[in-house]
Amino acid sequence: MKVGIVGFPGSGKSTIFNALTGLTKQAGAAGKARERLGAIKVPDPRVERLTELFDSRKRVYAEITFIDVAVRPEGAGAGGGLDPQIIQAMRECEALVLVLRGFANPMLAQPPAPASEMVRFREELILTDLIPLENRRERMKKETGRDRERALIDRCIGRLENGRSLLGAEFSEEERRLLSGFSLLSGKPLLCLLNQEEGDFPVGIPEALRAQAEGEGLPLMPISAKIEMDISTLPAEEQAEFLADLGADTSARDRFIRKSYDMLDLISFLTTGDDESRAWPIRRGTPARKAAGKVHSDIERGFIRAEVVGYDDLAIAESFKQARDQGLLRLEGKTYVVQDGDVINFRFNV
Repeated sequence: MKVGIVGFPGSGKSTIFNALTGLTKQAGAAGKARERLGAIKVPDPRVERLTELFDSRKRVYAEITFIDVAVRPEGAGAGGGLDPQIIQAMRECEALVLVLRGFANPMLAQPPAPASEMVRFREELILTDLIPLENRRERMKKETGRDRERALIDRCIGRLENGRSLLGAEFSEEERRLLSGFSLLSGKPLLCLLNQEEGDFPVGIPEALRAQAEGEGLPLMPISAKIEMDISTLPAEEQAEFLADLGADTSARDRFIRKSYDMLDLISFLTTGDDESRAWPIRRGTPARKAAGKVHSDIERGFIRAEVVGYDDLAIAESFKQARDQGLLRLEGKTYVVQDGDVINFRFNV
């Protein structure tokens, strides 16, 4: 699962990427059309508890791959839009995170204007999406039939020309299939991060920015890249004390990772035993047989049934035997829709 971190020059995007991943990409290189990847573990106390209960030799968390995508200044691309390499990098992501500058940057003459940056970025995505759709509509003038596709293209173009992104638009499965080849950007899930000054964090979200985000249906959270960078360099035992001094139970980093996970519409089912306790990320609504394929393709192919117990029930029972004796363990078939926190043992035969 790939999430692209984007932001205009001077927003602190690369510092946030460094704090999230523990990597050391040089900040201030936003003018270069290069990207950096980092896999980040999704915090999940359920994995830790199962590791303790079953004395697992290792614990494995779900992961998200974040990509540091450089957004060049306006006018860098042909025709004044986003650079083609940046567009391609964003198209390969399943969701985007936009870092908005909420602090004074001595390298920039302009004061922070996060609401304007949000509008500019969304406008760039809309313009980028219009190009392939309009090209397709022009080619279809020479074709017969394809009435459904033609109507769909017209509907999308109409929405975009009215300044509305495709995020939140309702499409059928057939329509999503027809649009999949365009790799449209404005329909991707988008989370906005307001990067605030270390000394002022948190100062609250400006009303204009809050109203803009709410109007577009975009999740928005404040963060301080410098604070998160400081936390990431501390030993684990000192991080809790640092957060307590800030009056926080968890770091913004952990909250952000969870938001990104939710934004991708992911849930985790769990497996546990002597060898390992592990969280497996799947799309919400995934049936049991398909979920089994995350563990191994042979399990999906030879699926018989799934032994399922909810994490909360297992944590109280403290063993599969007790869960079974208490009637908490149940057998489910291949069409069962896996729920977040299900602890599953797959039975299969190949």
